[in-house]
Amino acid sequence: MTGFPSPYTVAVIGAASGIGKATAQLLAQQGVDVVCMDRDAAGTEATAAAIRAAGGEASAHQIDVTDAAAQAPVWQAVLASRGQLHALLNCAGITGKTNLKAHQVDPANFVEVFQINLLGALLVSQAVLPHMLAHNYGRILHIASIAGKEGNAGMTAYSATKAGLIGMVKSMGKDYAETGITVNALAPAVIRTPMVDAMPEAQVTYMTDKIPMKRCGELSEAADLISWIVSPSCSFTTGFTFDLSGGRATY
Repeated sequence: MTGFPSPYTVAVIGAASGIGKATAQLLAQQGVDVVCMDRDAAGTEATAAAIRAAGGEASAHQIDVTDAAAQAPVWQAVLASRGQLHALLNCAGITGKTNLKAHQVDPANFVEVFQINLLGALLVSQAVLPHMLAHNYGRILHIASIAGKEGNAGMTAYSATKAGLIGMVKSMGKDYAETGITVNALAPAVIRTPMVDAMPEAQVTYMTDKIPMKRCGELSEAADLISWIVSPSCSFTTGFTFDLSGGRATY
C-alpha cells in the first residue's frame, strides 16, 4: 500500500504526456504536491492545470534535461518554493530513428538520443542530489526500457542508452545507499504512449510479439508501480531495475 506523508513533493520530468502525465495525475490524487516538468511547456502546463482543476496541487515548469546551466534556475525556483523535494521521477526519453540496422545509424542521431536518455538522466540527478543529501532523504526513479536489458533490433541508439541508464542506476544506488536516498529504474516493455504511437507499426508488433502476455502495458499499470517506488514505503530497494514487461524479462 502506497502511503505519502504530508507534505510530500515529487518532480515529474516528462509530465506533458505518457507515463509521466499518468503518474503525475495519480500522485496528485494521492495527496502529493506534483512539480510537472517537460520541454513541452504547453503540455506540462495542461497537465498541471488538469491536476489543479481536480483539486490537487501542481505547478508547471519547462526544462531541458540536456542543459545543466539552463536547468539550474528552474530547480532553484522549485526548491525555494517547496522547501523540500522528496522524489524525482525522470521520464524524459526519445527513441531516435528506428527500424535501422546498426550500420545505418546516423551518429548525430545517436548523440541526440544519448544526450536526452543518458546524459540528461545524469544531469537531473546531479541537480537534486545535493538537496536530498542535505535532508537525508530522497527517491530517484529513471524510466529505462526492456530494450536496455535485452536490446531491440532496429533500435541501436535507444537500446544502448537505456542499457547505459540501467548501469548508471546500479552505480548511483550504491553511491547513496547509506544516505536515505534510493535510486532505481523501471524497465517497461511496450506501453501505449505517444512515443510508441510514433514508431513504425512493424517495430511495435516486433516488440509486442516478444511479450508473453501478448499485450501492451497500460499507463495505469506503470503509474501504480511508480507511485510506490517513489514513496517512503519503497525503502529497502536501490540500484534496482523494476520489471514492467509482461513477463518478457524476469531479472
